[in-house]
Amino acid sequence: MRKTSNDELDRLDQNSFCEANKIPVVVILDNIRSQSNIGSFFRTCDAFRIEELVLCGITATPPHREIQKTALGATETVAWRYSPDTVEVIDELRGKGYLIIGVEQAEPHQDLLVHEFDLSRPTALIFGNEVDGISEEVMNCVDFAIEIPQSGTKHSLNVAVSGGILLWETYKQYRMKNKNWR
Repeated sequence: MRKTSNDELDRLDQNSFCEANKIPVVVILDNIRSQSNIGSFFRTCDAFRIEELVLCGITATPPHREIQKTALGATETVAWRYSPDTVEVIDELRGKGYLIIGVEQAEPHQDLLVHEFDLSRPTALIFGNEVDGISEEVMNCVDFAIEIPQSGTKHSLNVAVSGGILLWETYKQYRMKNKNWR
């Protein structure tokens, strides 16, 4: 067993990444407080070639030292924008045919363990504030909620961890249905 060198990983350079096809998913961050969490989302969106990251409300935007420290340059590759109003972003995306999914502990919800993403339709995944989750106003706009099943004593996961889990599952399902996608 040996570790793979960076050269062997065959990663895209920045220009090739920006021109490459993306998975038809937009990630919306609804009032995320931690700049480290924001940076983690940038890096995860880069890893799974997500279409766009939308930073809403109090969510900080690049350039910022704490975001950059975690993003490790992904702020230069991931398409992103800022909007003060999450509901306006949802309305815009819905008008373009996006399915709007809240990642939240809610009733009713779909369990991520058995959920199959319909990625023939563009999808928006909304992640909420570290303390309060997705705002009620925004929850009233989603098509449905997905919940990550948990079996421990804590009531929730870190928002960036939740993002990693959801985006990995989305990426995995997309790759399995699109065998030639790279």
